[in-house]
Amino acid sequence: MNVMAYIKDRNCRVAAWVALLVVVLLVADQALKIWVKTSMHLGESIVVIPNWFQLLFVENNGAAFGMQITSAGAFDWGKLALSLFRLVLVGGLGYYTYNLIRKQAPMGVVIGLALIIAGALGNILDSVFYGVLFSASTPAHIAEFGGSYAPFMMGKVVDMFYFPLFQWSNHPQWLSFLFDSEGYFFGPVFNLADSYISVAVVYMLIFQYKFFK
Repeated sequence: MNVMAYIKDRNCRVAAWVALLVVVLLVADQALKIWVKTSMHLGESIVVIPNWFQLLFVENNGAAFGMQITSAGAFDWGKLALSLFRLVLVGGLGYYTYNLIRKQAPMGVVIGLALIIAGALGNILDSVFYGVLFSASTPAHIAEFGGSYAPFMMGKVVDMFYFPLFQWSNHPQWLSFLFDSEGYFFGPVFNLADSYISVAVVYMLIFQYKFFK
């Protein structure tokens, strides 16, 4: 086998492993979300570690960690814009990652980008398909598969991880994004897909920053 054929074969193997990693992460994210959506009432919580970690079922229309994108009028243009942006982002990241594999970039960078792709895809699936696959989740009703609560691409993202570490009612306004409505830090409720993205970004900023200089 000549050098070029070996490099091409190596690149194919790496690309296949990266694709498998994305699929495994995506399956884990969707399995947890579907279990939460079809097993819990909206707003229901399950205490995992007292005074520290709960599974709290919430849904949001916006970006990561429950942040909201508002839009004027009856139609949620912000929601549509976010879904389309995520689709473009995933396509661009996928193409960029494949080029990095071809150039034999550090595996840490490639894996970090794979985590971001998996996270973005996980929330895209919620937005695109959940509205037409499930009935609505409410405090009185557990969603069922086969219903429909929103048009295509208008579904809500399922969040469940909640870590109310401590309460600080008089926290500075500029830190409000880290607190919930009752003043608990860390207030935002998030999901596995959000975790993939956050871990990847922090990892690459700390350990792979030289690559992006």
